[in-house]
Amino acid sequence: MTKLLVLVPFPMTDDQRAFREAQADAVTLAGDMEVHFRSVRAAPRNYVSHADYALADLSMLDAGQHAQKEGFDAVCIDTMSDSGVAALRSVLDIPVIGPGRASMLMALLLGNRFSIVTMWDAWKPLYTKTLADLGIADRCASIRAINVAPDNRNLLGDKAGDVGALLQAAAETCIDEDGAEVILLGSTTMHEAHEYLSAALPVPVINPGPLSYKMAEAALGLGLSHSRQAYPRSLAPRDDLVEAMFDAGAAFETRSQKKPPEETS
Repeated sequence: MTKLLVLVPFPMTDDQRAFREAQADAVTLAGDMEVHFRSVRAAPRNYVSHADYALADLSMLDAGQHAQKEGFDAVCIDTMSDSGVAALRSVLDIPVIGPGRASMLMALLLGNRFSIVTMWDAWKPLYTKTLADLGIADRCASIRAINVAPDNRNLLGDKAGDVGALLQAAAETCIDEDGAEVILLGSTTMHEAHEYLSAALPVPVINPGPLSYKMAEAALGLGLSHSRQAYPRSLAPRDDLVEAMFDAGAAFETRSQKKPPEETS
């Protein structure tokens, strides 16, 4: 049996996490692959600043650093920010896949130029960073946001129809005016709109979460994982320190009686 661990970027209840787990229904994986979703223990309230990004990296490291010892064969990150991917690759030998890079590189297998449609402008720096890291900013035709406040816990919910129509309009502008040949969903939280957009648009639409599961499956099937030249191990690992930090963080989250602001990823 092959086991894939998907790390969810915010603490949440089983019912809330089920909306994210539904992504696995959108893709056919090898018959012996089990997909397990795990929430981080503490996290930033949103992903809109560099301070948020730093905390997000640490939260993913805490959640996944023992995945290999726990018997998992690969790890996927459930956010287009690819938070924690580099850190986890430095401590794990098993494949660690982020949907941000994976979806952009897949887009270039399917077309010459792609656009990203997303929920709000605050997420744009996440995409521009990955584009710069990959050196493919010139292949991104545009990034268009519909500026509807995202809901990381309930996802699109009863707004799915209205949001789908707005995303369709934005994607059509990307295609007709910007020259996009492939459309990327800007967040794994938008997966509920994928089927609608795929049917409505004349170009491929990439659903980043399920794509990352298939990329992990492919890496395992090919016997591939990340390079130690690119992701060297620490000379003095401090997994105990990370655990202690998030023991305290999880306790803080539990003690907090105030309902937190809406979180987004």
